[in-house]
Amino acid sequence: MSISVNSLKVVIVGGGAAGFFGAIAAASHPHTRTILLEAGRDPLAKVRISGGGRCNVTHACFEPAIFVQNYPRGAKALRGPFSRFQARDTVQWFARRGVELKTEADGRMFPITDDSATIVNCLLEAAREVGVEIRTGRAVEAVGVSPLLVDSDRGLTQSDSQFEIKLKSGEVLKSDRLLLATGSSPQGYRLVKGLGHSIVTPVPSLFTFNLKDERLQDLAGVSVANASLRLIDRESGKSSNLEQTGPVLVTHWGLSGPAVLKLSAWGARFLSDRHYQAHLLINWLPQYSLEELREQLQLQRGKEKKAIANSCPFPLPRRLWESLLRAAAIDSHQRWAELSNKSLNQLVGELARGEYEIKGKGVFKEEFVTCGGVSLKEVNFKTMESRLRPGLYLAGEVLDLDGVTGGFNFQSAWTTGWLAGEAMASS
Repeated sequence: MSISVNSLKVVIVGGGAAGFFGAIAAASHPHTRTILLEAGRDPLAKVRISGGGRCNVTHACFEPAIFVQNYPRGAKALRGPFSRFQARDTVQWFARRGVELKTEADGRMFPITDDSATIVNCLLEAAREVGVEIRTGRAVEAVGVSPLLVDSDRGLTQSDSQFEIKLKSGEVLKSDRLLLATGSSPQGYRLVKGLGHSIVTPVPSLFTFNLKDERLQDLAGVSVANASLRLIDRESGKSSNLEQTGPVLVTHWGLSGPAVLKLSAWGARFLSDRHYQAHLLINWLPQYSLEELREQLQLQRGKEKKAIANSCPFPLPRRLWESLLRAAAIDSHQRWAELSNKSLNQLVGELARGEYEIKGKGVFKEEFVTCGGVSLKEVNFKTMESRLRPGLYLAGEVLDLDGVTGGFNFQSAWTTGWLAGEAMASS
């Protein structure tokens, strides 16, 4: 006995970005009853607090081949999905519902209201319009699978109610299609493991670096617009291929900023394996080669009569410049003409090859992203259906995919949720 389209029942577990997009897409199809279960009292909680309360909806890059380069894990798998629903589609989806997005200088896209409530309200209203039954305070305890019925002429066919969803309250729901969009929650991983999937061990991604270094003391708040960071294995001393260039911010606990967050994402496994103990090579002036730096300093020495501390030839904050001079054992009152070749070379080293020790990880309060989740080889990325369990779909951060900061994690949630919703209602 196959399922009648007229009685298709879809259940979504998880009331975040991916869950809501999947629910709305599924419920938009006729004859589909869609129930969304959220363990908390307020759905879309992460959407509400993201981006400092503004919600970084997506990123203004409309070429999928380029867009996927911002995913340390999942880039290859997401290439196809982004050809079917990408950032441009997200912008248009919200625009059709009266929400206009704006693009900031770094490509991040926010609602023009600068208020995440705009996005939350839009999703809630869209869900209501298509008849999604939103049930909050409904934590799922377990998911069971009904046996497939055997038809001698047609082989295996699905039973009328393929999944049984048991809630912690004791209530049991039955569904024909099930979407797990549970994010990086331990309970979500337990549910998918119970359905036969393997989990790539989750570890943190998108975090700041804890450093204790005299060169950074009293520099909290100092930022450099373009620095290059590279991770080095502390035990072997070997440089990795993990490197990022971009804005860096000195904090009370160490370093933050886009370059640090991106490096933490690409280096999530590297750093986790080393218990967040590693060396960090910093080039504060990556726009110059070592030889160009040396030549610029020699030129400054030949023409400048002022004290070195008062005349920096590079686009660096004064406090950082003075700190690097001290690290190179150069007296702040020393004049350029008095700078020896040895001191000049030491300064080049501090500017372009300073080595710092990472002592641990901090947090990035605007994002809650992990590296790890359901193995991607177990999912059909054309539909987001499980390759192991027909009728089961997976979307969002429950999967082993994650992006760098800038709207990329939300976009993968919108895309995988939308694909899953469309497929559940159409299959």
